[in-house]
Amino acid sequence: MDTGGNSLPSGPDGVKRKVSYFYDPEVGNYYYGQGHPMKPHRIRMTHALLAHYGLLQNMQVYKPLPARERDLCRFHADDYVNFLRSITPETQQDQLRQLKRFNVGEDCPVFDGLFSFCQTYAGGSVGGAVKLNHNICDIAINWAGGLHHAKKCEASGFCYVNDIVLAILELLKQHQRVLYVDIDIHHGDGVEEAFYTSDRVMTVSFHKFGDYFPGTGDIRDIGYSKGKYYSLNVPLDDGIDDESYHFLFKPIIGKVMEVFKPGAVVLQCGADSLSGDRLGCFNLSIKGHAECVKFMRSFNVPLLLLGGGGYTIRNVARCWCYETGVALGTEVDDQLPQHEYYEYFGPDYTLHVAPSNMENKNTRQLLEEIRNNLLDNLSKLQHAPSVQFQERPPDTELPEADEDQDDADERWDPDSDMEVDEKRPIPSRVKREAIEPERKDSEAPKGTAEQARGFDNMATNETLITKSVDVRPMAIDEPTVKVEQETSNKAADPIYPKS
Repeated sequence: MDTGGNSLPSGPDGVKRKVSYFYDPEVGNYYYGQGHPMKPHRIRMTHALLAHYGLLQNMQVYKPLPARERDLCRFHADDYVNFLRSITPETQQDQLRQLKRFNVGEDCPVFDGLFSFCQTYAGGSVGGAVKLNHNICDIAINWAGGLHHAKKCEASGFCYVNDIVLAILELLKQHQRVLYVDIDIHHGDGVEEAFYTSDRVMTVSFHKFGDYFPGTGDIRDIGYSKGKYYSLNVPLDDGIDDESYHFLFKPIIGKVMEVFKPGAVVLQCGADSLSGDRLGCFNLSIKGHAECVKFMRSFNVPLLLLGGGGYTIRNVARCWCYETGVALGTEVDDQLPQHEYYEYFGPDYTLHVAPSNMENKNTRQLLEEIRNNLLDNLSKLQHAPSVQFQERPPDTELPEADEDQDDADERWDPDSDMEVDEKRPIPSRVKREAIEPERKDSEAPKGTAEQARGFDNMATNETLITKSVDVRPMAIDEPTVKVEQETSNKAADPIYPKS
């Protein structure tokens, strides 16, 4: 078992890293419903940019194996997983009590292929963790993942299955300590709750706080029992810009890496913290958002990059494309290449967009108080926790065949249907989302999960404890999701309103 990570910068950011990238060409076909802000189509748009920028040829590209029910049940309750597997748009009216029990409805609707969608995005995140555990790559990417609101027994904030928790559980098979960092505009409540009593997983969430979904993430929420001081929350106000964000991000994360010494890092890159997001209220540029990826990459610790929120989908695709380049150590051109979704990016057709002139309500005094408070909490961690010797779950095995050697030439053929192919037949069980220009922000439906809510954030510690996952015993379990099959000839929108 790895004893920890290298917390010292590894040198020039341009140093190449071996990157594994997970993508299922069907993910962009799933459709939450008319007017819903979560659009998996943004994942397909991101992939199209990666293909036309020529970035795919610099990565190992895999189609994820779907997560099995028993894989999902490593965190989620059996009856909840069974519900997700069985519910359909045609049968939901007969299961109203179950819908209410599992919080499935307006924000988390039932749609065609729901369970397959969950299996796909969870399979990519767990598959990325497996690749990292086997040292097959330095960085693994699954832009379809990052659904951080899902709880053990219920859906929340456009999220059904918490792929992040499942990926962290996989990483804990190999690493004593795992760091989770969340730069989505919403609090990463589902992940924090899962590991609230553990000192093997530290969660750090930077988010809008105050009359905003999900209402949790107070700076005073620091963990419980063995997990005390292992949950860090960075509550922010409207309009935060790049400079203010990194005034907090870099010293806090730098101290976390020094004190906690994680063996692996999971970074949730929710793009709803970007300026101009349909549901967000921050003012980060794409470069400012990506600076977080660049900073985490500099520590040279195994890194899993996941998607998350993001509802102005043209900017989501821009952001995740640019951050893929950052992972690879490649600077991509600002002028967008011609591709099948080119018209989404008018009138400038550039990768970067300028932040707005909105007011930054985060004063320097407030930022300094937050920074000093969190650095003080970190100073109370005397040393990285160790793990007593114990029998651990078996590693998830990799297929014996070397997938990277299969059809290598075909895989990187720019004319192959690895790229987005609008003419690809769509399975009848999945409703295809109509490709239409996205709505103006003002047209966002009222009452969606992402809108501000006066949720009572004073959840009792007892509630958090009962729902949290105690990862220390690490019970033996069957291997989780198998490593993904490589995408030899196949080529989406992000994931949540509140996330």
